[in-house]
Parts: sequence; structure tokens; C-alpha cells
Amino acid sequence: MPVTVHAPTRRLSQDDFARVVYEAMGHIFEIHQEFGGYFDEQIYQREIARRCSSLNATIEVPIEVKHGGFRKLYFADLLVGDGAIFELKAVDVLNDRHRSQLLQYLLLAELTRGKLVNLRPESVQHEFVNTTLCHEDRVAFSVDDCNWDKSSAPFERFRDAIIFMLRDLGTNLDLGLYVEILTHMLGGESAVSKQIEIRTGDLLVGTHLVRIATPGFSFHVTAARDDALARVERHLRRFLSHTPLDGTHWVNIRQRCVTFRTLYR
Repeated sequence: MPVTVHAPTRRLSQDDFARVVYEAMGHIFEIHQEFGGYFDEQIYQREIARRCSSLNATIEVPIEVKHGGFRKLYFADLLVGDGAIFELKAVDVLNDRHRSQLLQYLLLAELTRGKLVNLRPESVQHEFVNTTLCHEDRVAFSVDDCNWDKSSAPFERFRDAIIFMLRDLGTNLDLGLYVEILTHMLGGESAVSKQIEIRTGDLLVGTHLVRIATPGFSFHVTAARDDALARVERHLRRFLSHTPLDGTHWVNIRQRCVTFRTLYR
């Protein structure tokens, strides 16, 4: 299995999830009243888990991702009732990055419901993060490679490696994870990450870090909607025009379709 959750898990019904959240949030509100909002997240984790012991609460649950020789560990803040993931924050305000983090844990753990909680504000900020997607949904994607250069064997191997990775792990995960895996497959940071010169005409503007997939070609991974693809391509072409690269391998990963395009400078 590409993903292992190192704790017992089960998908909770809506009623069971509501019961777990109601009890856990009661403890969270009490803790916030007693402790205030200026402790580190780990303090809240431990105290919430202690008070939720009857619900079988576990902190820092390891979620292990494997693909080929790649291995990465994530740690979900709090698992309650074997099926509700609570992601705890102590920040000024919750943002989309926090929501995406919890969604990633849910998808990897094959769970459907989670709760995002921020204990820093005067009143506890909390919201639900839910998904109906399962692994089977996320590997049932089509491939659009009409604008991919199929004349090069290294290009084909790179595309095939990405398809294999996504058929294993599924779409909809954090793009950074895919980039980490591809970097590992291509030989690691020292082999892939390169500083290149950025020029306007003959003037050197500076250098920029890129990831090299095949000689002379960087790779770029996005999750743009169909109506944004043209805009992304315009910006990638502008980027290439100021580099010494021959081109870039552009991969756009959406749930139902993965698009491959070869862009030349």
C-alpha cells in the first residue's frame, strides 16, 4: 500500500462524527477558557487528548507515504474516535493552506470528515473540512497528452513515471508532495535543483532555482482549472523566454484529467 496510517481508523457515519465533534469541541472550548490563546499547539494537543480519552484520542498520528524508494511521514495533530481528524492551530487567522493540510490528511487516511480549530483568537475559530473522495475516485483520471512531445524517449519516460505515481497515490494531493517524489525519482535535490541565469536581452537580472527533468528542460506542476490553462501557459512561456532552458515539461493535475504539455522556448 502506498499510504499507511499508523493507528486504527474507520469512516464515521454522520451521526457518529457529530457526536465525537460535539464532545471534543466542548472540551476545546473549556480548555480555551482556562488556558487562553497563547500556548504552542502541542500544549493544546496534549490537554485535548487527555480530556477526550473516553473517545480514544491519539495525538501526532503518523501517516506514511511510500512510492518506489520515496518515503515521507506526515503527522495528523489529533485523531478522535478513530475517524475524526482534528487539525489544531494557534495562529492569527485560518487560511486555505491550513484547510488544504487537513484535506490532505483526510485523503491519505481515506477518511471523510475533519475539524480545523484555531485557539489563538479571542473566540475559538473552527470549521469543518470534508471530502467524499476515496482512493478509487482519485485514480480514475484520464490523460491528455496531445501537446506533449512524444518523439523523445526521456520525455516519454518522465510522463510515464508521473502517470504511474498518480495511479498509485491518486490526484488531489498537495502539489509539493508530487514534486518531492519526482525530485527523488530523478536523483534527488542535488541532481534536480539548479540555479539558472535570468536575462533580459544581454542584461543579467539574476538567478532562479528550477527543477530539471531532462537535459535542458525543467518541470512545472500545477493544478489549474481548465479556464486558467491558457493564462498559466502564457506565463510559463514568458518565463522561458528569459532563461537558457530549451523548454519545460508542464504537468497539470486535476481529479479527472492530467494534462501533459511540452513547451519550448
